[in-house]
Amino acid sequence: MTKVNCLNPISNLGLDRLNDNYEITENFADADVALVRSAAMHDLELPDSLLAVARAGAGVNNIPLDKCAEKGIVVFNTPGANANGVKELVICGMLLASRDIIGGNKWVADNKSDENINKSMEKAKKNFAGNELKGKKLGVIGLGAIGRLVANAGVSLGMEVYGTDPYLTVQGALSIKRTVHIVKTREEIFKECDFITVHTPLLDDTKEMINKDSIAIMKDGVVILNFARDLLVCDADIEEALKSGKVKKYVTDFPNFKTANMEGVIATPHLGASTAESEDNCAIMAVDEIRDFVENGNIVNSVNYPAATLGVCDKVSRITVCHKNIPNMISQLSTAIASEGVNVADMVDKSRGDFAYAIIDLDHEATDALADKINAIDGVIKVRIVK
Repeated sequence: MTKVNCLNPISNLGLDRLNDNYEITENFADADVALVRSAAMHDLELPDSLLAVARAGAGVNNIPLDKCAEKGIVVFNTPGANANGVKELVICGMLLASRDIIGGNKWVADNKSDENINKSMEKAKKNFAGNELKGKKLGVIGLGAIGRLVANAGVSLGMEVYGTDPYLTVQGALSIKRTVHIVKTREEIFKECDFITVHTPLLDDTKEMINKDSIAIMKDGVVILNFARDLLVCDADIEEALKSGKVKKYVTDFPNFKTANMEGVIATPHLGASTAESEDNCAIMAVDEIRDFVENGNIVNSVNYPAATLGVCDKVSRITVCHKNIPNMISQLSTAIASEGVNVADMVDKSRGDFAYAIIDLDHEATDALADKINAIDGVIKVRIVK
């Protein structure tokens, strides 16, 4: 029986996909698997029983990835499961920045006691006039699951769309509308676009990429949207740009004390994936990833171990090994298996940074003695008999 602990409420549409071989436990210390959304895990004591953590969402800043990898705990996320929810909020952000909907709504609230509001609004509405999105240039930095949807939506809105992503895959490119201009550098987007939206992970190369230098080459009155990560934008520099009028509006889903008190900022309280549909989709994907890992040993969408799969095991047994990415490991694994008189029917071993993962199908039964022998190899972190 695999014990599952939910560190946050997880949609029943996901949990209902767990069969009778799984049991929900309230005690994290007893868990074989953990499902999490936003709960902070950095200070938690990770139990030796823990095999995997699945984040029902894309960001994993709340999970100690290196600590988990060192203990052979595979961490999954759910890329793309909440993409449509974020895309729709980005579109909303562009509309809020273009049309003074917030100001107009406040005027109505402030004047709701006016019996002649239907007449007085005709004079007041000129104060809330805005611009249309059609014909404007939209720049999308980062063409992952969310960025691609935003780019395509921009085309549908009649915008001229530019996109850039150094890691754009062929499959990803094929899902982008042909009229999107793919450019090599984000500097081209900074120079060309009326709206700039960022959809990248937080890396050394992307941290505060929206700063005084990048803003200086942008168009006057540009709108910047950030529904990805707070630290992609330099707060001090965006404040100066808003004061000067260089930036018309900064729309962010990650308000902090500084940006929440800035004029020209439109902020939402991290609502990007806060839809019932996104939460359902993320829960379903997280549970499916966990089941494939627990039942088959396959890794799909891990953020600290490599992708590796051999499908459903049709051999006598299957064993998996989390290990350090060091020379001669495959040879040592093969030698240990052969020394037990066991034949390898199929095998995959993939690496990611300092860590690697092997799935080994055998023509003979995998015994505890074999698992112990493999576990004794220097550099092996965790061994599991799947079948």
